Amino acid sequence: MVLVTWNCNGSLRKKLQPLLELNADIAVIQECDDPARSTDNHYKTWASNYLWTGPNKNRGLGVFAKSHIQLQPANFNSGLLQLFLPCRINNKLLLIAVWTKQANSPNFRYIGQLWKYLHLYRSAIASSPSVVIGDFNSNTQWDEWDRWWNHSDVVRELDTAGLASVYHHKNHLSQGNETDPTFFMHRNYKKAYHIDYVFAPHDWLPNCEVEIGA
Repeated sequence: MVLVTWNCNGSLRKKLQPLLELNADIAVIQECDDPARSTDNHYKTWASNYLWTGPNKNRGLGVFAKSHIQLQPANFNSGLLQLFLPCRINNKLLLIAVWTKQANSPNFRYIGQLWKYLHLYRSAIASSPSVVIGDFNSNTQWDEWDRWWNHSDVVRELDTAGLASVYHHKNHLSQGNETDPTFFMHRNYKKAYHIDYVFAPHDWLPNCEVEIGA
């Protein structure tokens, strides 16, 4: 199964071609428009099997699957945490799509949102084959010494649930020492960061492959 995660920076309806060329079975897309409220018929036709969430119809979080894949929402209540889209794939795999946001939280912003989410649903993630995938907006290099919900803390929580980063495992790298950026702040190549991740079960890792797009 081929999984893709991509923060498309809005207007996915205009950017489908590079996504089509990847021929993904499941695509987790951040900052995408809601197909149900789109006026673009091509986009609506392409998005025939999907789940979507978000407070803004133009920039939300979507999971898009090929037509033969059974895609069902998981009954998780995220409350005010943003943004998470849990779903069941073929009634076997639990997939947690992620796009962490500030969420108007004065204390638990971005990676803090995921830390809180994991404390709510870590047992559910650990009890079935699970993948946590998406834009974490975070990296170990931004850990703060007196904060207990740093990126490194989230990585440990995921490890406790039986998951590890595919990229770091396959490239024999520790968190914070990534050689492939996934984000260029303000489209500036000098401001390159690795903030997107796929965490999969430990026993899957030997059979996984990972590629960072150019």
